[in-house]
Amino acid sequence: MANFLARYFGFEEHKTNFKVETMAGVTTFMTMAYIIFVNPSILSLAGMDFGAVMVATCISAALGTFIMGVYAKYPFALAPGMGLNAFFTFGVVMGMGLSWQTALGAVFISGILFILLTLTKIRTWIFDAIPDALKYGTAVGIGLFIAFIGLKSAGVIVANESTLVGLGNVLSPATFLALFGLFATAAMMARKVTGAILWGIILTAVIGMGLGVSALPAGLVAMPPSLAPTLMQMDVMGALSFGLINIILAFFFVDLFDTLGTLSALSSQAGYMKDGKLPKAEKALMSDSVATAVGAALGTSTVTSYVESASGIGLGGRTGFVSVVVAALFLLSIFFSPFVAAIPAYATAPALIIVGALMISAIKRIDLDDITESVPAFIALITIPLTYSIATGLQLGFIFYPLIKIIAGRSKEVHPIVYLLAIIFAARFVYIG
Repeated sequence: MANFLARYFGFEEHKTNFKVETMAGVTTFMTMAYIIFVNPSILSLAGMDFGAVMVATCISAALGTFIMGVYAKYPFALAPGMGLNAFFTFGVVMGMGLSWQTALGAVFISGILFILLTLTKIRTWIFDAIPDALKYGTAVGIGLFIAFIGLKSAGVIVANESTLVGLGNVLSPATFLALFGLFATAAMMARKVTGAILWGIILTAVIGMGLGVSALPAGLVAMPPSLAPTLMQMDVMGALSFGLINIILAFFFVDLFDTLGTLSALSSQAGYMKDGKLPKAEKALMSDSVATAVGAALGTSTVTSYVESASGIGLGGRTGFVSVVVAALFLLSIFFSPFVAAIPAYATAPALIIVGALMISAIKRIDLDDITESVPAFIALITIPLTYSIATGLQLGFIFYPLIKIIAGRSKEVHPIVYLLAIIFAARFVYIG
């Protein structure tokens, strides 16, 4: 079996092995396992059943990630996206007064659109048309973004009325443990300890539990909740009714560019990019397309690629077997949810900060001497963390890139698709204000 896996996923070709890939998969899962509990917490505010959404979250994440691993053979994990679930609850259901069933219908339709565009390779064309400056700028921006998320989760950064953000109480038990975990992880990496990021998570969590900062697991095994309250409850006809097309398009575009931006960043970090393009891009894009449609049928918001996949890549994971491990753990977590829930945010925060630091290296691939390349890249990388949105940063970069090229008299360097998307995004910003 081990030999079959090695041949199928190409361990030797990618200079990796079963142990490294397995530990990378576990690490990726640990850094994104919070979605198992955060997603149902957010969607339950829309009136959805918490337990059913939790199971739908795990199954859709497992399905999408498994397809990514076996079909595309990339070490990228998928799950219902943060931001997309907030838009689902606060923007569509609570903000517009629509039912969660109608919102699920909109998500389902957007998933079907993704599948059609992927089959026709339109999504791949869009991906290939993104300038290298924006691809690598996005990679750096996502690194800053996930580091910011890690610092926020650790309590190092807190809200501040005067300056928007400020320094938290670094002597509080959870924050101090997170900083300890950051130091311990960095020290292990400096000593080239295999699996340093994973061991950092476990060490920090165990110490925190021992000191009483976080609770011990309430148990190990629990029967999964029923899917019945959300299964096949999406209202497709309601979502297709007059006036709701803009909601479908909102789900569509936010997921499209979250996915493209994330894939660009992860592919850059893993070394998959060839001449600015991602081989087998359509297979990677098909993974989240199918998972989004199936996820809506099960009862969860849009499924997308996760930037936390960078933690496994940073550990050395390079093949689809990483994704297979993550998918298996998502399925197992349905039965071992008490144990997964016991891993506190302050224990996974150091991993996000470390990975963010690793992703900064992509800035070396940006032509910093060319102002028409460096400034649009900077616009994208700085606005991603500051707006808390990968899609927004990428869209602003898209608008700025052709404008500065035109002014510089180098309009022919811009792909026609980039011009089209720049117009669409500019119109969108005018529309939403």
